[in-house]
Amino acid sequence: MAYRLSLKRSVGKEMARLHPNVSERVMAVFKVLPTNPYPENSKQLQGYAIYAIRVGDYRILYEVDEEEEKIIVLRVRHRRDVYRDL
Repeated sequence: MAYRLSLKRSVGKEMARLHPNVSERVMAVFKVLPTNPYPENSKQLQGYAIYAIRVGDYRILYEVDEEEEKIIVLRVRHRRDVYRDL
């Protein structure tokens, strides 16, 4: 079962600001998520229906909509900024 991956508009801007090496690693995660929305290195944020994956000093925050089989990437930011204003 493959999920559809969708990115919030702001994620595109965040990706453009990343170093090319980090961007490549994030894109590798994006390729894996549709087939496995809950990889071993993902963690559910306490009190939220949001998951986080660590990519070096950066975090990918996403939601999984089981009914529509859709993954929505919310943020790709440095770890010091990603959890602000959740």
